[in-house]
Amino acid sequence: MQCFCRLTLALALSSGLVLPHDHALAATTSLTLAQAQQRALARSRALPAQDAAIAAARELAVAAGRLPDPVLRAGIDNLPVSGADRLNIGADFMTMRRIGVMQELTASDKRRLRAAGMEGEADKAAADKDVAIARIERDTALAWIDLYFAQQMTALVRQQAGQAQLDVQAAEAAWRAGKGSQADVFAARGRIGAAQDKVDEFETRVRTARQALARWTGPDVDVAPASLPDIDQVRLDPDALDTQLAHHPDIAVLEREEAVARTEAKLAEANRHPDWSVEVALQQRGQGYSNMLSIGVSVPLQWDRRHRQDRELAAKLLQVDRIRDEREERLRAHTAEMRALLDEWRSTRARRDRYRRELVPLALDQSAAVLAAYRGGKAGLADVLAARRNELDVRLQALQLEAEAARRWAQLNFLKPSHHPEATP
Repeated sequence: MQCFCRLTLALALSSGLVLPHDHALAATTSLTLAQAQQRALARSRALPAQDAAIAAARELAVAAGRLPDPVLRAGIDNLPVSGADRLNIGADFMTMRRIGVMQELTASDKRRLRAAGMEGEADKAAADKDVAIARIERDTALAWIDLYFAQQMTALVRQQAGQAQLDVQAAEAAWRAGKGSQADVFAARGRIGAAQDKVDEFETRVRTARQALARWTGPDVDVAPASLPDIDQVRLDPDALDTQLAHHPDIAVLEREEAVARTEAKLAEANRHPDWSVEVALQQRGQGYSNMLSIGVSVPLQWDRRHRQDRELAAKLLQVDRIRDEREERLRAHTAEMRALLDEWRSTRARRDRYRRELVPLALDQSAAVLAAYRGGKAGLADVLAARRNELDVRLQALQLEAEAARRWAQLNFLKPSHHPEATP
């Protein structure tokens, strides 16, 4: 009986030496990260909204480049309101029925600038779409990674919970055979409760992570993440970080916004020169009187240019300065943030490698050594259980570090849309 219980315990311990890293929880369909991102982009309603904004701005650009609509003008001139001919249209030779057309002759450079402004709005909407794509890809990747590692950790603690059941069986067999103590039985049973608590904790994490991923990919409850991509390579070049981040979608939006502001400033400067209007009217008089043709020109009088047109121009120029300064400040903030993320990514990977290379093997060797001591009667079951708890903690910490490295990788790798020309390493 003594040999049987120790053999049972040995089998339980040896089964714990297998890392669950490459074994995800059973699921009907595996889902790669790229597939999850494609689903998220296909389901997004933000991208069609951006497409509509781009198309609308292009349409307005065409309209902005045209002359204003002509104005039809009709009326009656010189209608008597007193005397014998009061309100009689055809009695007085000066009374005329008038119909004409007035056209504002907007300068071609103003129309060109207005069209360019709307084209700039379209470009800004396209940059906003790139921001939305990058955000969807990044957030989907983070949700996918959270679910992947939640399942890895759950598989590990489930494995440990199963081993805890074998520990109880071994402890009870040893106690009945008079080779162990009742305290060992209680300790083994306590480990079952702790192991089940861990299982419940990580199963909750899996459900939460699955719901977070379903927000992007759809409610496919039987979908599990496939193998982890290579998280040891990112698209960013640390030596050219400033240049690469200058093309970051958020910075590109401000660049387009600055271009629109510059166009508006040029238009404000062009508005310091008024547009003329031309009117042609035909005037019909009563029977026996000659009809007449009138031609006129209208010119706005900018009598207070210093306080109106010049102030509008100054405001537009200040707007350009504001956006430029905001862009520079945001670029600095992005650069500092990415340098910090790069440092965290490198540090976390180094710690992960240390766990893989040193600490996890050391914990496994410690479990084996305690098992050997238990076989030789030099250690108790409590020592074996303590070694097992330490092994579980070390292996969970190794997974946690890899999860943190993967999250930093996603934040660095999806700064730009995958289709972006600058996104290729």
